[in-house]
Amino acid sequence: MVLDAPGRPLRLADLPRREPGPGEVLVEVLACGVCRTDLHVVDGDLRGGKLPVVPGHEVVGRVAAAGAGVALAVGERVGIPWLGWTCGRCDHCRAGRENLCGEARFTGWQIDGGYAETALADARYVFRLPASYGDAEAAPLLCAGLIGHRSWSKVRGARRLGLYGFGAAAHIVAQVARHAGQEVYAFVRPGDAEAQRFALDLGAAWAGGSDQPPPRELDAAILFAPVGALVPAALRAVGRGGTVVCAGIHMSDIPSFPYSILWGERTVASVANLTRRDGEEFLALAPQVPVRTEVERFPLEQANEALDRLRAGRLRGAAVLVP
Repeated sequence: MVLDAPGRPLRLADLPRREPGPGEVLVEVLACGVCRTDLHVVDGDLRGGKLPVVPGHEVVGRVAAAGAGVALAVGERVGIPWLGWTCGRCDHCRAGRENLCGEARFTGWQIDGGYAETALADARYVFRLPASYGDAEAAPLLCAGLIGHRSWSKVRGARRLGLYGFGAAAHIVAQVARHAGQEVYAFVRPGDAEAQRFALDLGAAWAGGSDQPPPRELDAAILFAPVGALVPAALRAVGRGGTVVCAGIHMSDIPSFPYSILWGERTVASVANLTRRDGEEFLALAPQVPVRTEVERFPLEQANEALDRLRAGRLRGAAVLVP
């Protein structure tokens, strides 16, 4: 499924199969999650990618062919995440912070992704997956899980944690947070009773609209909804010394707010992409929790419908395309 220009529906196309070069693997796609970042690519919120492009960066598949110097064996099940290539030479890469590499390229934006039957990937950024997950169930772990875990790692010491936007990432983070003994407070679109029930089913101590204050003062909050107006709301919800983490790659503008809601050593932080260490840590943790992903499957050719459902907030858990 190919995006020719922002704002256009994806089109079904037959593309030539590319063979892997040194350090690359060709992956037969078994499932690919549909992520909010895909929406940002398709809707034109993210500029600087290649066009046409095949979206998708929560890719589960089997190695079909491997180039020289690759340790992965043909037939191994692997996952391809958002971060697809880095230079390996800059200060950030050398410090293990390759998520901040200035030359990084990203799957489904600057590199053709997993809305396809095969995908080519840099073997450095391919992860072996836990055997306990089915193909569709493993797909959301590769972005909703990985970026969610990186966001959560900044506030893992918080006793009361707020999650704004209860979709694919929050439904995973809620389980990790509960496993760590945290109280979870879920903020959903005002009036979305189904999302409230979903959060409570996953063990949230409270669930309500994002226009409501929580019943107790929070220690930290993570924003998965790309809505800048929620930053002041979250700052008002956290107490002194609290942290608000913005987890998305794109967000609408943050409105001005009084200094008083930031004062008291509150912190606003952002999370950018992921590192290989994030992937290794989360994919080892997920089966221990155990994280259970809730997915809705769509045939590959229904990618536009899956994106529309995500855009409208009409999904429980995560959408997954299955070729």
